[in-house]
Amino acid sequence: MSSVVVIGSQWGDEGKGKIVDYLAQQADAVVRYSGGSNAGHTVVVNDVSYKLRLLPSGILYSDKTCILGNGVVINPRVVLQEIAEMKAKGVDTSNLLISDRAHVVFPYHEKQDELQEAALGDAKIGTTKGGIGPCYMDKVARTGIRMCDLLNRDVLAAKLKRNLDAKNALFTKVYGAEPLEYEPMLKAYLQYAEELRPHVTDTSVALGDIFDAGKKVLFEGAQATFLDIDYGTYPYVTSSNPIAGNAAIGSGVGPRYIDHVVGVVKAYTTRVGEGPFTCELFDTDGPGTYLRNTGHEFGTVTGRPRRCGWLDAFMVKYAARLNSMDALAITRLDILDGLDEIKMCTGWTIDGQPIQHIPADLSILAKAKPVYETFKGWKKDISGVRKYEDLPEEARAYLARLSEVVGVEIGIVSVGPNRDQTFSLKEFF
Repeated sequence: MSSVVVIGSQWGDEGKGKIVDYLAQQADAVVRYSGGSNAGHTVVVNDVSYKLRLLPSGILYSDKTCILGNGVVINPRVVLQEIAEMKAKGVDTSNLLISDRAHVVFPYHEKQDELQEAALGDAKIGTTKGGIGPCYMDKVARTGIRMCDLLNRDVLAAKLKRNLDAKNALFTKVYGAEPLEYEPMLKAYLQYAEELRPHVTDTSVALGDIFDAGKKVLFEGAQATFLDIDYGTYPYVTSSNPIAGNAAIGSGVGPRYIDHVVGVVKAYTTRVGEGPFTCELFDTDGPGTYLRNTGHEFGTVTGRPRRCGWLDAFMVKYAARLNSMDALAITRLDILDGLDEIKMCTGWTIDGQPIQHIPADLSILAKAKPVYETFKGWKKDISGVRKYEDLPEEARAYLARLSEVVGVEIGIVSVGPNRDQTFSLKEFF
């Protein structure tokens, strides 16, 4: 028995899907433990691109059990659309299991998300408006509807009526918006229930059986450390816990089942949506623009241009401690190929004084300034490299310094979008 948790060490979009797909080759099961359809993973296999929002990245392997755990919020429309798209590309999805304790996203969650964001004005969070936050709100308020409820016609009808009445009162009386209709929604979700019924089970039991059989399990995080509801740059965060500690809670196993934590690090830093970004580059014709255009930095789910900046190793160091990382997976190193020089943030200062941790107070965090070290660019195409020792000396120096600052060894390096453009420096299973 062995297991690996793959988490994002920045603000998401680090390439977790690719690393999960790569490590899934050795795993027997892949488990998604948090988030919803606001997460986007793109995996490229044999030059075919697969865009995933809810399905675990391991779905591309027909011999892996793929699990959406209880910590995930499920939009049935989205997951069924993804299943249809996978089938159209010849991917078998019969290996998908969905927790009967996972909460369900409804159209009233999406509408509430949209109305809340609009009402916040300049203070908006920058959500995908997918209803994820309001669904987690209902979960915590104990008014949510779970997958087990979705499969029970009478329970669904009663709970949906109660919830929709309350939501419509909110929409009309507080926001001045139009109400949503009950009957069409009930009809649609009853149909979703029948289509998803073969996949729904107690995934905690299923996962426990997998571990008892001595099999290998890969836990897949969504979003990233600094979008964590507790440890991210609150309130500009997601509504769940992407950090490694939630892998156990969000999938229904004990913490002793977690063996390794791999932190995915993009070779530079990006962020989508609002919130602080210490290393952000604001140029219109400089390295920030180069990173966005060369890296095609636009959201998988929203298409929004991502904010770009140099790699912030100080952030990654904080994430490493928080997640107990024992290896770093470096992605998108090839995007830096064309730069004459490359910078890395190795520390922060506030009012000219070095700090040792990331402050929770955003008014203090806003004063933070990056401390940069400059590296010579390698100016070579590294997309064909398949061994660490074959990387240019300058690239190896860059990665060595990152490892030194963070205090965690480099375990995986990716030099392109395809599965075969990835190589390991250590064994994980």
